[in-house]
Amino acid sequence: MIDKKNVTRDEISETIHTEFGFSRKECLDIVNDIIDIIINGLNDKNNNIYHSIDDPIGKFKKGDFKCRNVKIHNFGTFTLKRKKSRLGRNPKTKEEVIIKDRYVVTFKASKNILRLIN
Repeated sequence: MIDKKNVTRDEISETIHTEFGFSRKECLDIVNDIIDIIINGLNDKNNNIYHSIDDPIGKFKKGDFKCRNVKIHNFGTFTLKRKKSRLGRNPKTKEEVIIKDRYVVTFKASKNILRLIN
């Protein structure tokens, strides 16, 4: 298994080129198309899920944004989640800093992908 945490578009397209023999340009186009589908799905205002467990005091209405999913069959699920602001610390200077609330994209691989990797 690879120790590296981040994988670039070029690395993904190069792997597709090596494994399937498509041209490098076709592989990069495929990767860019997949990323565009994911980004458009996560930006779609109608693609939202309300989780009452995340909102015990009822701050959000049922139609309000909580998280958005993009599922790719036999590959995995990308989810855009909201992270609340919190207190963080600079590890070098030990200075406390407030980390603003933000949105993060998470990925959960499908069972088929996990089976192939392991």
